[in-house]
Amino acid sequence: MSSLPLFSEAAPSRSIVVASPAWSTLVFQRLSAIPKLAGVTSASRLEVRPALQMVSSGVREIDALTGGLPRGCLTEVCGSASSGRTSILLAALAAATQRQEVCALVDVSDALNPHSAAAAGVDFERLLWVRCGKQKSSSPQRHSVTEKKEKSERPVEQALRVTDLLLQSVGFGLVIIDLGDTPVKLARRIPLATWFRFQRAVEHTSTVLFVISHVPCAQTCASLLLKVSGKKLSAVSSLLSAETPTHAQFLDGLQVQGELLRSRLERKPAGSVATAFATKVG
Repeated sequence: MSSLPLFSEAAPSRSIVVASPAWSTLVFQRLSAIPKLAGVTSASRLEVRPALQMVSSGVREIDALTGGLPRGCLTEVCGSASSGRTSILLAALAAATQRQEVCALVDVSDALNPHSAAAAGVDFERLLWVRCGKQKSSSPQRHSVTEKKEKSERPVEQALRVTDLLLQSVGFGLVIIDLGDTPVKLARRIPLATWFRFQRAVEHTSTVLFVISHVPCAQTCASLLLKVSGKKLSAVSSLLSAETPTHAQFLDGLQVQGELLRSRLERKPAGSVATAFATKVG
């Protein structure tokens, strides 16, 4: 039985043809002549995307870790209860309003404490506070399981519609969606297409879209993802042994650790990078 050779004897004598620049130009011209490809631009003519403008988050350690908050991008900060996420929210609002920017807070669970916000330095004259919490009824009523489920979903749906309107209106330097106290199941059910629409809405604007959540929700639509966790309250024992502490005093001295999980602003880091800071209220 005869077998065919695995290698041809003429193979070594074959030469490799390298396309010349003139030939590449000719091919591009022919492709451009096709109606469907008339708008194609060669890579050599594409402009370099300008560097993103960064603004302060209000927390020095976070600015050193991330470079600040990027304009025209979606930034998400996630963490459990008492992790310091609210402190970062208030610091970002205070920094933005002190820059004379108009801000909007979409408060899904109606959880903002105005006294803590004022103590953090938030200027309410430049803040649009959208409260999406449940409306309290004057008389107790019995509701079915379906009605209770719809009522729990209603604030999230309202928050998404309001955010759409805010991003379309432009003019806001900072738009915050506070999903921190929203049940995880409801937050995760927000479609990825919604986050993608929000990201595209702010892409060519100077707005900072800032999301506070319990777990990551925006997924790949977030250009910056930061996870925070609370360590300890240094002043709790002394406060409890004295007089009853106020809401702002109770959070004073919270040791917060921040971990950078994702950054699409520059080259992706080799691993997560962490920082730590202490909250100071009042």
